[in-house]
Amino acid sequence: MKILRLLPILILACAAMFAQSNVAPDVTIIHAGKLIDGHSNQPLTNQAILVQGNRIISVSDEAATPAIQGAKEIDLRNATVLPGLIDTHTHMFLQGEDEKLGGYDIQLLKFSQSYRAARATVSARRALEQGFTTIRDMETEGAGYGDVGIRQAVNEGWIPGPRIITTTRAISTTGGYPLEGYAPEIEPVLPRGVQMVDGPVEARKAAREQMSNGADWIKVYMTHRSWTDKQGHLVSQPTLTLEEIKAITDEAHGWHRKVACHSYGGEGLQRALDGGCDSIEHGLDITDAQIAQMKRQGTWYVPTLAIYYLDNADPNTDEGKRDKARWSVHEVSFKKAMAAGVKIAFGTDVGGFDWKQSIAQEFPVMVRLGMSPMDAIKCATGHAAELLDMEGQVGTIAPGAYADIVAVNGDPLAHIDILENVQFVMKNGTVYKSGGQWQTR
Repeated sequence: MKILRLLPILILACAAMFAQSNVAPDVTIIHAGKLIDGHSNQPLTNQAILVQGNRIISVSDEAATPAIQGAKEIDLRNATVLPGLIDTHTHMFLQGEDEKLGGYDIQLLKFSQSYRAARATVSARRALEQGFTTIRDMETEGAGYGDVGIRQAVNEGWIPGPRIITTTRAISTTGGYPLEGYAPEIEPVLPRGVQMVDGPVEARKAAREQMSNGADWIKVYMTHRSWTDKQGHLVSQPTLTLEEIKAITDEAHGWHRKVACHSYGGEGLQRALDGGCDSIEHGLDITDAQIAQMKRQGTWYVPTLAIYYLDNADPNTDEGKRDKARWSVHEVSFKKAMAAGVKIAFGTDVGGFDWKQSIAQEFPVMVRLGMSPMDAIKCATGHAAELLDMEGQVGTIAPGAYADIVAVNGDPLAHIDILENVQFVMKNGTVYKSGGQWQTR
C-alpha cells in the first residue's frame, strides 16, 4: 500500500529526470487546447500531458512544461481532450438483431460460436473507434465464456479493442429468459441466453462457476417480461427470489467481486436492493422508497436511457403501450435519482441496438432529461471508473492513470452530441485513431 501511495510521486520524479536529462524513452507529449480531466468541475486550457509507455506521467500548464528531446508530440491544441470514455453496459455478442432475419433466437439456433465471436471482435473494435476505451460487457447471450476469450485477445494484442470487464453468462431462473415459446416437448433441450438456476444452492454454484471461469462481475436478471396492466401501469415479472439473489451476492462479495442486476421495477427491483446488488441496470420504474434505499446503500444506477426510444411498436398495440410506458416512467426515475444524488454511471445497452449506431447517443438524452453536460461526461469517466473499482486508473487524465485519451473537434460542454464523433483515440499509450487535423511528430 505504501508503494501505491508513493506511485504519483515516483512518476513525477521520473518525468523531472527525463526533462533534466533531455532523454525521451518512449515519451509522448500531448498538447491539449481544452482538457476535461474526468474529475474536475471545470475544464483546463493549454495543458501538456506527458505519457510514457502506457501511463500518464504528468499533466501541467503547457508554458511550464520543459521540452524533452526526442519526445513524440501530438498537437491537440484545437481540440477538447478527455479521458477514454467508459460504457458500463454493453453486449458485444449482440448486433441489434433484426426480427426479419431471425431476431434473437437465430443466434442460439443457427449461428456458430466462431461466427458470433467474429462479430463480437468487430463490436470491440467499434467501441474503441468511438472513443470507449473501457467497457463492462453485460453477458454473452448464449455464447458462454466468449467475452473472456475476446478480453484475452485484446489484452494480448491480437485484436484492437477496449479494456473489457466481463460478466460471462449471466444468471436467471426457469421461465426467466429466452429461448421461449417453443413446444414443451423440446423446451428442456433448447439453448438459453443465460445460465438458469432454481434455488439458492444452484444460484451460488452458478456464481462460483462463472467467477472461476473468468467473470469479473456477476450479472443477474431480477425481472424478465414487462407489460401494462388495465390502468396502463408498467408491470415487470420478477425472477430470482430474495434467497437466491442473496446467495449470489454473498458468494460474489466473498470473492471481492460485484453483482449487476437487470431490473425494470416492482418486486424484482426490491429483491435486488434487499439482496445486496451493487448496481441496478435500466431501473425503469423506481419508487421514491427505492431511490432512498439506493442512496442509503450506495447502490449504483446504470439507466441506459436512449435504447428505450428506439424501434418502439405501434402505440395502438399492446407492445406499443408497453414501450411508451417504459420510457415515460424511465424519465421520471432518472430525474428522481439525479435529484436524490444516487450514484449514476454511463451505460447504453449497445448490442441491443446495432453497433454501427453511435454509442454516445446516450449523452444527449441524459442532458435533455436535466443532467449537465459535465456531469454526463463524468458518468462516462470518473464515476464509471468508481463503479468498476478502477478509480485513478481509467476515466481520468492524471498522473499514474492509463494513457487512455480521446479528443473531439469542438466543445462537448456546449454541444454534447459532439461526443458522437470522436476524432482521436489513444488507449494504453497507443494511438488507434487520429483525424487528419491532428498533427503528430
